[in-house]
Amino acid sequence: MPFAPDPQPVATASQRSMIIIATGVVLALLYFGKDVLVPVILALILALLMAPFVRLLQKLRLGHSYAVFIAVLLLAMVVAGLMTVIGSQIVHFAQSLPQYEKTVHAKLQLLHDLTIARLEAMQGEAGDVINGLGGKSHAGNAPVAPAAPPYGNGIDVSVLASPWNAIKGALSSLWNPLATTGIVLVVLVFVLLEYESLRDRFIRAIGGTDLRATTSAINDAAERLSRFFVSQFAVNFGVGLAIWLGLAAIGLPNALLWGALTAVLRFVPYVGVWLAALLAASLAAAVTPGWSLLFMTLGLFVVVEMLVSQLLEPQLYGHATGLSPLAVVVAAIFWSWLWGPMGLVLSTPLTLCLVVMGRHVRAFTLLGILLGDTPALTLPQRFYQRALSGDADEIITAARAFLRQGSLARYCDVVLLPGLQLAQLDLVQKAIGPEQLLKARTAVVRVIESLGKTAPAQSRWRRRSSVLDDDVAHYLRQQREDIAGRWQGPLAVASGSVVLCMASGGYLDDIATEILVRILRDLRVDARHVSLKDIEAFEGESHPEATPDAIAMIHVVNASGADGVASSDALAAEVSKRERYAHAMVVAVYLPNLLETQELPPLDSHIDRIALSFEQAVQYTVEKFTK
Repeated sequence: MPFAPDPQPVATASQRSMIIIATGVVLALLYFGKDVLVPVILALILALLMAPFVRLLQKLRLGHSYAVFIAVLLLAMVVAGLMTVIGSQIVHFAQSLPQYEKTVHAKLQLLHDLTIARLEAMQGEAGDVINGLGGKSHAGNAPVAPAAPPYGNGIDVSVLASPWNAIKGALSSLWNPLATTGIVLVVLVFVLLEYESLRDRFIRAIGGTDLRATTSAINDAAERLSRFFVSQFAVNFGVGLAIWLGLAAIGLPNALLWGALTAVLRFVPYVGVWLAALLAASLAAAVTPGWSLLFMTLGLFVVVEMLVSQLLEPQLYGHATGLSPLAVVVAAIFWSWLWGPMGLVLSTPLTLCLVVMGRHVRAFTLLGILLGDTPALTLPQRFYQRALSGDADEIITAARAFLRQGSLARYCDVVLLPGLQLAQLDLVQKAIGPEQLLKARTAVVRVIESLGKTAPAQSRWRRRSSVLDDDVAHYLRQQREDIAGRWQGPLAVASGSVVLCMASGGYLDDIATEILVRILRDLRVDARHVSLKDIEAFEGESHPEATPDAIAMIHVVNASGADGVASSDALAAEVSKRERYAHAMVVAVYLPNLLETQELPPLDSHIDRIALSFEQAVQYTVEKFTK
C-alpha cells in the first residue's frame, strides 16, 4: 500500500535499554568532548563549503596543495580583516568611555529615582497605613534609615576611567575564539588536502554497498549547506551594512563597530541581532542626555530586522535548509546546551546534516521526519486522519487553500478519492469502529457538501443518523432529489444538454460517481447521478414532456480498480444498446486505485473515450459542450 507506513519491528526491553544507554553515551561524548569536536566539525562544514572553490582554483592549473593553501589563506585574511576592524573599533570605543561617565551617572540616577526610589516610598507609605490600622505608631521610636547616596556615587568607575583595562578584558575574552580559529584553520587545511579520501571513507562507513544513496546524501548536504551559508552571508553582510549606514546617519559613535558586530552576531539565530542592538542601544543611552538617540537606534534595528526576516529571508533561503521552524528552535536550544555559544552558531548546519542523512540513510529516517520541513503525512493521509477525528472544518479549510491554485477535479483526484480509498481499505479490514465510522462519514458528507456548494436539506442531528444508516453516495444524491425531484432536474431541457453519470456497481464507485456529478454541476453542466435501474424505470414510464435527444454524454465510473473493469464494460455495453442513448458519447472513467499500477484498458467498440481521472473526464465533457 503506497500510503501505509513501513512495518517496524517491535523492540524488546533489552533493545530499548541498549538504545537508552547508547543515547546517554553519545550525549556524554558530545558534552565532554566539545573542546575537540567543535573545531573539527566547524572545519568539516567549512570544507564542504570551500571544496568547490578549491576545485575552481585547480581548474586554473594550480596544484591541489597550492589551491588548498590559497583558499585557506584567503579565508584567514577575511577573518583577520574582520577581527582587525572590530578590534580597532573596540579600542576607539574604550578610549571614548570616560567622556560618557557623567551622562551614564545622570541617567542611572534618573532610573533609580523613577523605579527603586518610588518603590521604597510606596513601601514606607504602606507600612505607615498598616501600623495606623493596628493602633500602633512607631514613627517616633523607629530608627531612621540613612538616606541612600546618589546612585552614581557607589559605582566604581575605575574600569570606565582606564581604557587599558577594557582593552585587556577584550583581549582576554577574544583569546579563546582566536585559539579556536587557529585550530579550525589547521584542521581545515588537512581536511581539504585529504577531502576526496575522507569522502570515500565516509561513504564506505555509512553507505556500505549502497554507494548511490550515500553519494546522493553527501551531494544534497553540500548543496543545501552551500546555498544556506552563501545566502546567509549575503543577508548578514547587507544587514550589517544597513545598520552601519543607519547608525552613522543618526549620529551614533563607532557605527562601523556596531554594523560589524551585527553582521557577525546575526549568525547566531534569534538572539544575535538583538544582542548587538542591546549593546548599540546602551551606547546610545550614554552619548546624549536625552533619549531620542536610544529610541532611534532601537527603531533602526527593529525596522531592518523585520524587513529582512519577513520579506528578504523567506525569498532567499526560506526553503533552502529543509528544516521546520520548530526544529530550528529546538536544535538551537539543544546544541547551545551542549556546546554553549558555538553550539548555537552550529545548530542549524548540524541539524541540516542530520535531516539530509534522514532523507537518504534508512537508520536516520526518524530524524528526517521529526526535523525536516517535508509534511509527515501525505494529503490523502491528512484527509483520512482528519475525517477519522471528525474534523471536517480543517479538511474544508485545507481544501479551499488547495482550490485557490487548483481545480475541484484536481483536488478530488489528488486528495479526496485517495483519502476515501484509504478509508475503504480500513473498512474492508474492519479496522474502523462504529464511532469512527460515524465521524468519518459525517465529515466526508460535510466536505463534499461544502465543495459541491449544495446546502444540507436536513438538520445536523438528522443528517448524522441518516449518514450512519445509509451510504454516503445515496445520502448526497437524495439531497438533490429532495430539491429538484426524482430525476434531479426537469425532463424538458435543451437537446444534448444532459450528462448521465453511472457507477459500475461498487460502494466506492457510487461515491466517485456522486463526486463527478458535483464537479460537473459546479461547472454549470446538467449532470445527473443515475443507475441502470433508474434508466429501466424511466423507459417503462410515460414521460411525454421529456426531450428525446437530451442525453449528450454518459460517464461510467469505476473506482474499484481492475476488479471493476469488467462490470464497467458490461454497463457501458448495456447502455449503448439502448436506442435512446445511441448518439450519446460513452466515456469510461477508470479512476486510479491505491493498490494497483494504473494501466490503460483496451478501448471497446461501445466506449468512445477512456478517462483516467476526474480531471480528464471533465476535460472531455468541456470539449463536448464547447464544440
